[in-house]
Amino acid sequence: MERLRGAPVHSNISRTLEHQMEAIRVTQARRKDEIINAANPQRQGAPRYNNEKDVLALAAAIRELAASTRKARTALWCALQMALPK
Repeated sequence: MERLRGAPVHSNISRTLEHQMEAIRVTQARRKDEIINAANPQRQGAPRYNNEKDVLALAAAIRELAASTRKARTALWCALQMALPK
């Protein structure tokens, strides 16, 4: 977009895309944690609290990822509209 315009995009657009990347990294980390903990079986009789905690953390990360994806899509659409000739 910056090359199309010949000028940098608005700082809000850059910030939104950075937030999107951070949400992706967090989601990947939560998924990795869930896989690692699922691969290590719990001791007999131990509570399954950690497994539920991992799933809830992953669900929260996915929720944040979905919200940041919507915002990033909107920001990119705005950047495209500003880059197009009038």
